[in-house]
Amino acid sequence: MLRQSETGAFISGQELCGQLGVSRTAVWKSIRQLKEAGYQIEAVQNKGYRLLSVPDILSKSEIESRLHTQWAGRPICYFDEIDSTNTEAKRVAEGAAGAQGHGTVIVAEEQNAGRGRRGRDWSSPRGEGIFFSILLRPDMNPANASMLTLVKALAVAKGISKSTGLEPAIKWPNDVVINGRKIVGILTEMSAQIDYVNHIVVGSGINVHQKNFPKELAAKATSLDMEMSRLGKEDRIYRAAVLAAVLEEFEKYYRTFMQTQDLSMLREEYNALLVNCGREVRVLDPLGEFGGKALGINERGELLIHREGGTVKVSSGEVSVRGIYGYV
Repeated sequence: MLRQSETGAFISGQELCGQLGVSRTAVWKSIRQLKEAGYQIEAVQNKGYRLLSVPDILSKSEIESRLHTQWAGRPICYFDEIDSTNTEAKRVAEGAAGAQGHGTVIVAEEQNAGRGRRGRDWSSPRGEGIFFSILLRPDMNPANASMLTLVKALAVAKGISKSTGLEPAIKWPNDVVINGRKIVGILTEMSAQIDYVNHIVVGSGINVHQKNFPKELAAKATSLDMEMSRLGKEDRIYRAAVLAAVLEEFEKYYRTFMQTQDLSMLREEYNALLVNCGREVRVLDPLGEFGGKALGINERGELLIHREGGTVKVSSGEVSVRGIYGYV
């Protein structure tokens, strides 16, 4: 309520009591708890309370107070520390009956067993990133599930742009990059039968406040703070605001995707952000590497590569794609 009030406007204690159906003592206790959490709230007799500044935290209430979605992030499940948000989302899925749990977001301040694609570790330092997973229960053919990774990449790129003004791009299929360096990783996991999806979990890690990276990552990783600093911007980035923007974009793109259960309606927008589009790339296929020019994705999310002899379709489950001279 304090956040939604007009800028600089006070909300009287009586109004808070009336709308929330609680006593003045309860309001006072809540204000005190918010102050202890790092919120700066001004209290003036006969005027009430107004919000002056907020901390950069990922609490359930902080995220929910910024969220404008119908189902994405409804509910938010916050953990101070957890093994992996994807693992917890799967635990929630296995304990929820029927369609329950769809849209649940698991978010953690820190992961101690974060994972990327192909079992790689994902660094999840406390207070420096946004680590979250969305639980989905779509009515779809399991063969279509992998495309949700691309839908999530598009949503994350757009959400970051919307909340920070930065201009991310996508490195097919599941990395979001800025200035050629990775800022987001996405991991999609599914539980399914032959023709039926039990649930899908799409997890993401967003680098926000990191100032440096381990030697092996320094040349190909970056953070939102580092990119803002590079542009000479001093705007403070609030992780809850970035997360809320990403969830809003995901809900929108997911709705579009589910109309056709392919990327035909999102293909043009995705390709516009594809950092490799029109460039020479190396396809790291277990059956043998080959080069060619990336032409963008088709409606199934496959990367089209033009090479001698024609155009080939590359599936994300089989290969990795690199630029000729490095990561992108």
